[in-house]
Amino acid sequence: MTETWPDLPLAAWSETCETLHRWTQIVGKVRLVSTPLVNHWWNVTLYVTPRGLTTSPIAHGMRTFEMTFDFIEHRLRIDTSDGGHESFALGPMAVCDFYAEVMDRLRQLGIDVHIWTMPCEIDTTVRFDQDREHAHYDRDYAQRFWRILVQADRVLKIFRARFIGKVSPVHFFWGSFDLAVTRFSGRTAPPLNSAAANVAAWVMREAYSHEVSSCGFWPGNGGYGRAAFYVYAYPEPPGYGETRLRTADAFYDTGLGQFILPYDAVRQARDPDALLLGFLQETYAAAADLAGWDRKALERQA
Repeated sequence: MTETWPDLPLAAWSETCETLHRWTQIVGKVRLVSTPLVNHWWNVTLYVTPRGLTTSPIAHGMRTFEMTFDFIEHRLRIDTSDGGHESFALGPMAVCDFYAEVMDRLRQLGIDVHIWTMPCEIDTTVRFDQDREHAHYDRDYAQRFWRILVQADRVLKIFRARFIGKVSPVHFFWGSFDLAVTRFSGRTAPPLNSAAANVAAWVMREAYSHEVSSCGFWPGNGGYGRAAFYVYAYPEPPGYGETRLRTADAFYDTGLGQFILPYDAVRQARDPDALLLGFLQETYAAAADLAGWDRKALERQA
């Protein structure tokens, strides 16, 4: 618990990462089916807490409930506004058993919900209630992952505060398994034609209905293969990928269509906050300038 930016080599925790990815989807889908749509699916995300990841309060009739991954005590907690509480230990457990446990604990609290059990944004045909392959949970690496999220959440919130236009919360998308914050120009975007595994086209079009510059943190998934911070623009303006960056170790990945700053470069930097904020600012500025955003109106002036 003493290392602020801990090491997170994907090879050391890839099986835990795959299992936890699916666990967060189960909890996230409970929030999805229990909340009204907010633009760009902001109603489905999870949020970083001083102990883990939470759904935040979810309405259920006249009550509310909250589901929280606690990566200090390694438990999943479910709390209700009328004093109800259920929890169970997080440890090596098949996805299908985790799914059954979650649904049983919700029912014991009088919360009856039904979710689509197919994982989203994962190339698979194995449903949560049938998945016995993914059953790994390394407490140390799950906690390292959360501790990095704590730091990334903190720095991304500093970056978010500099923008006074429409901007998302800093939130965790369980589909892509990344922490993200997104700035908007205020203009609509052309319909997105690219697809994601087990996600309908209209879902992705809702997510990218407006012009954005988005950034965030991947723990090792996302196509890069290592933990990294990323920035992309949609629609990507001409010349964006040719932008010359001042940030050491940052580069444009043509396969992903994103700027990448390896997490290890941040972790090992003398001033990780300054390095990361510089990367986020210069890649956003490139997108905004090339796309003709009204930066004076959208940014907080010093």
